[in-house]
Amino acid sequence: MAEVLVRMREEERSLLPPGEFLPVLEHYGMMPQLDRWVVSRVIECLASGSRLPRFTINVSGQTLEDARFVIHVGTQARKAGVPPASLAFEIDESDVLARPKAAVRFSNAIKALGCGPLIDGFGRRAVSFAPLKALRIDYVKVDGSIVRRLLTSDVARTKMNAMVRVAEALGVGLVAECVEEQDIVARLKALNVSHAQGFGVYQPHPLDSIAGSLPA
Repeated sequence: MAEVLVRMREEERSLLPPGEFLPVLEHYGMMPQLDRWVVSRVIECLASGSRLPRFTINVSGQTLEDARFVIHVGTQARKAGVPPASLAFEIDESDVLARPKAAVRFSNAIKALGCGPLIDGFGRRAVSFAPLKALRIDYVKVDGSIVRRLLTSDVARTKMNAMVRVAEALGVGLVAECVEEQDIVARLKALNVSHAQGFGVYQPHPLDSIAGSLPA
């Protein structure tokens, strides 16, 4: 599976990073519209015969509060003939902590639809495992601030070991973010971390080139 990230193309056709345009959309309450657009675009790729069977999509805190978003996902997937299990939705840890009731409602609704909920950026703050049970998630993405220091910090290794044990007990998959070195890949394998993402695993590419189309 692959995570879908958004960039905005300027008039000069350069790509703006999210930090330069997402705050504007957040200010005007437009994030649910953007998240809907991303969902529709990903479903189009899946419907055309994607080489990858599953994509993960980030959802904003505003979208967690939008009860009609899950309806949109289900409607679009049904029209395109795409299995809901092909989509997973990432909820940032900060939104889980700031909007716990909305996060639980969203996670339950999206899981009932057949999609997979994830917690993104886990461990960026104090490590609390309470949300893992409440949200009934499929995967936890361990924050890069922990992953990058696995080779140099006993604290980071202790945190990762604790996450591995809890994830195994709960039947939750772990994804290590920001993996940039092969030595870290080897350490993650030794720790039984099931998934990894980052420049050391695969470089970012345009969605069309990642998804591709299956031969006729």
